[in-house]
Amino acid sequence: MNKTVVDLCCGAGGFSLGAHLAGFSTLAAVDIDQDLTSSWRMNFPGTKVLHADIQKLDERFWQVVLDGRQPDGVIGGPPCQGFSRIGKRDSSDPRNSLVVAFANQVNIISPLFFVMENVEGILDSQNKKSLDAALEVFKKQYVVLKPMVLNASDYGVPTNRKRVVVVGYKSHSGLSLKEADFSSTVDRKVTVRSAISDLPSPSIAVLKGEEGFHVGKYPRTIVLSDYASFLRSLPNDELGDQYFKNKITQGYVTGLNFTKHTLEVQNRFKKVVPGKVDSVSRFPRLKWDAQAPTLRAGTGKDKGSFQSVRPIHPEQPRVITIREAARIQGFPDWFVFHPTIWHSFRMIGNSVSPIFAENVLNVILKKLNTERELGKG
Repeated sequence: MNKTVVDLCCGAGGFSLGAHLAGFSTLAAVDIDQDLTSSWRMNFPGTKVLHADIQKLDERFWQVVLDGRQPDGVIGGPPCQGFSRIGKRDSSDPRNSLVVAFANQVNIISPLFFVMENVEGILDSQNKKSLDAALEVFKKQYVVLKPMVLNASDYGVPTNRKRVVVVGYKSHSGLSLKEADFSSTVDRKVTVRSAISDLPSPSIAVLKGEEGFHVGKYPRTIVLSDYASFLRSLPNDELGDQYFKNKITQGYVTGLNFTKHTLEVQNRFKKVVPGKVDSVSRFPRLKWDAQAPTLRAGTGKDKGSFQSVRPIHPEQPRVITIREAARIQGFPDWFVFHPTIWHSFRMIGNSVSPIFAENVLNVILKKLNTERELGKG
């Protein structure tokens, strides 16, 4: 029987996808933002998704939702905008309290382990009180490892995305974890070239597929990188919408929505050296043989609907497409987002990289399976 998790502040589902890739199943996912979770029914057709404020959930809620099932773990990334080192750094942002709410929910659900992800800024002096308060709540039931700063590029993702990961486990479960268990797993980092060079340009004719998703044909490519081959592969029967699975089988991919740039902007983008930043927009230009910078999310309607900074393509005078951003973040090609560019970039920028999550959760699953074999779990 598969080990199971509950995903809190689930967003687009990057953490849950990583859990599925590692060998877990998601019993339930919760998020208050309906736009961020809009494609769950297509990507995770068998998972129950609930729209709720995690600060308001109680034992009765989980009794009804879980219906007697006890998840092995809780995963999630509470909203981190108030902790961000980019833009306004507001330690009084009410979203910061969701870190403590996440800890309270973990204790209510009471799984064998939890994994919480957040931005590096949560360790800054003005923010650490929120993290410390959450750690005190966790410690009522769990052995909690020291917060770890991990870079997704060290785990096979082509982006320098540093995140704080907090892991805890129940000591009486037989499970034993240490920081060294989560050390880097790759010797050679994946590049932007390996990630996106095989994808179609948005300048080609695109078709509007089911529910408004832009689709286009893959170009003929002689050799695919291992990374691209992996992300072109189809999911198991529990994941993905059959319509989009069929599209990939036919050689099509989604996420090619075209961003219109004026001729002036295109001419300016042409002059930006790969690895440097456009002086006007402050958009960074990607380098083929390096890793991408961290992809940003932008804001929701409650915070002004600001668009995120979008990297410029390494060769073409345009920003990257949704699919190129998804590849950089580690999402497979069958995974669909939102028909609009704005919401799709919010979904990708807010997400935990599935490949990164898979590596972290693989460590825990192996330990759980080992304990079971020894008769301890």
